[in-house]
Amino acid sequence: MPRMTILTEAELRSVVTLDLDAVACVETAFHALATKAVAMPPIMRLDIPEYRGEVDVKTAYVPGIDGFAIKISPGFFNNPKLGLPSVNGMMVLLSSRTGLVEALLLDNGYLTDVRTAAAGAVAAKHLSRPSSSVAAIFGAGVQARLQLEALTLIRPITEARIWARDSDKARGAAHELTKKLGFLVTPVVDPEHAVRGADIIVTTTPSSEPILKSTWLQPGQHITAMGSDAEHKNELDPAIIAQADLYVADSLSQTRKLGELHHAIESGLVKTDAIFSELGFIIAGSAKGRPSAEAITIADLTGTGVQDTAIATLARDRAREANAGTNFES
Repeated sequence: MPRMTILTEAELRSVVTLDLDAVACVETAFHALATKAVAMPPIMRLDIPEYRGEVDVKTAYVPGIDGFAIKISPGFFNNPKLGLPSVNGMMVLLSSRTGLVEALLLDNGYLTDVRTAAAGAVAAKHLSRPSSSVAAIFGAGVQARLQLEALTLIRPITEARIWARDSDKARGAAHELTKKLGFLVTPVVDPEHAVRGADIIVTTTPSSEPILKSTWLQPGQHITAMGSDAEHKNELDPAIIAQADLYVADSLSQTRKLGELHHAIESGLVKTDAIFSELGFIIAGSAKGRPSAEAITIADLTGTGVQDTAIATLARDRAREANAGTNFES
């Protein structure tokens, strides 16, 4: 009889962590996006502006993976004032062969957090200098913390700075990360100071106005922009895109519509039909990565359905190995 497994957030946290396996899982998904006949429809999006709410639905079928995920991802950014998390959601994993539901992953956004952080690690692995040791993180939320943790998996990070509009949150995040990661993480008030001397810069905010200026950048830096996953969000000064030595998208069709590239096009600094690399092609070796040690590189990551399918199947497989979750037969 067909069997469906329900996994709670606690159960998923026990079987899936931000580790090298999760990074490899997402890296493989990007490789597939560049080399296989992946079916990944445009993101379905619902905005609820009066509550600063947004809901994204993402999915993808990847040939060779026996399941595909459909993810519902709400983000309601007034929630912290109510004592609630900003992000929650769930994933449904279905069989690629029969379409039957195999698993209901009640992760409250946890798997999205892991796969997003893993994508940041993949981007830094392929675009930053291998010797990168200093990180600057913009934002102080869950993703900011995870992005720094993910960087430590693939680069010899020994120092980090955190900037956030709320300086108290920046101090709290810096204190927690210093204890967890074993090196000094410093909260900074001036965002330009955070950038100065950093090897890798990661932006993780829902900002609708640029928080990273082109005049602050120095040769050799890599930037990963995570927050601009909607048309109104914009973390990077559009001039950064125009001036970069290498711009890389997770999905060019997405970043032209809702990523940092979207704002550079709207501002007239980049042509609408300009051709850029995608991360999957660099991973696959069919496009060139960092051109030199002095180059400034950018990864514009808006989040893709292949990442969700990849992390959902990893969660199902690990849950089966651990005999986790509640099974139902129909």
